[in-house]
Amino acid sequence: MVIVALFDASEENIGYLKAGTVSLVIAQKPADMGYLGIAYAVAYLDGYQSLPKRVPTGYAVLTKDNVDNPDDAKYIYTSNTAEVKPALGKDFIVGFVPGVNPDPFYITMAKGVNAAAGRLGVTVVQQDPPKFDVTVSAPIVEALIARGDIDALVTAPNDKEQSIPVLQKAYDAGIPVITVDTFIGDGDYANGEIKFPLSYIGSDNVQGGYIACAALAEKLGKGAKIYIQNVRPGISTTDQREEGCKKAAADLGLEVVRVDYNENDANKAQEQTAAVLTANPDIKGMFATNTFGALGAGAAIDNANLSGSVEVALFDASEENIGYLKAGTVSLVIAQKPADMGYLGVVTAVANARGVVSTPKRIGTGYAVINAQNVDDPEIAKFIYKSN
Repeated sequence: MVIVALFDASEENIGYLKAGTVSLVIAQKPADMGYLGIAYAVAYLDGYQSLPKRVPTGYAVLTKDNVDNPDDAKYIYTSNTAEVKPALGKDFIVGFVPGVNPDPFYITMAKGVNAAAGRLGVTVVQQDPPKFDVTVSAPIVEALIARGDIDALVTAPNDKEQSIPVLQKAYDAGIPVITVDTFIGDGDYANGEIKFPLSYIGSDNVQGGYIACAALAEKLGKGAKIYIQNVRPGISTTDQREEGCKKAAADLGLEVVRVDYNENDANKAQEQTAAVLTANPDIKGMFATNTFGALGAGAAIDNANLSGSVEVALFDASEENIGYLKAGTVSLVIAQKPADMGYLGVVTAVANARGVVSTPKRIGTGYAVINAQNVDDPEIAKFIYKSN
């Protein structure tokens, strides 16, 4: 007896499988390859750059025991090129819940969400939490679930642990969940403890924090004292930015004097920064992990007439932060790509609804590093967040 395994699930090979001539057929997923190839090509032509360099599409293993199961048989290659699913249309509704609004970062993300929805012909229902707080965002998500007509959820969870229950509830209600910018659990939806979200689309925030504080180290040299302005523990992205900055400090010889948490309040960040600079006049550098911390830090530096005396690296390219850069108050602004996050979030939701099972569990969206030398370059300036 010869056991035969074949690669590629053509109709002829499936005939051999059903006849008992072969024992196993390995089916690739060419429809996924084609769909994602076109979807990402269109995204690129629309100006969105954060496309995965590699998308593994996996396999289905077909045997006599499962070949007639519709969930497996759908991977059999067809010779009928007329079999094309129609577009989803306006009845397909994507719920979009950003981390907080108004916020230039999430306003810019919404532009990407709506651009993708317009390109793909689907509908977006956006609900904005007025505060970056899971106790505010969770009821909004619950209300979307209760509507009964939401087909996918694109959201930036406010807390990596506390946001799990409400997003699990959405998933249990049959709503695929895509997280953008922030994540739940450890963000590893392929191998981590939390696996139910379809994808996490966002920056490598450890890398971003490292880039910012490595730049400070380059300017200040070993032994310089720096200060970190953060939001609160438990937010996946800003936790990682702080981690990345501290790693750069340890690697490159900086001393982190203090970390303060501003609860996403620019006024509080300004007060904290002013107090720290008064108490520690030997601080020579600082890093702010998000827009509101950056705004407060920039204002405090301005008010203390310390522009140029304290090297400042800010996260998030709001128009205000770019103003501080141009004025010389800060040296470096790390721009994320929130429009890419939003656009690819909708692309992923629609691809999943069209039956594509190979959407990446993680899409990194990268950074643009903005300084006084490149801020007016159109290829860099396009990453400045818009407030309208």
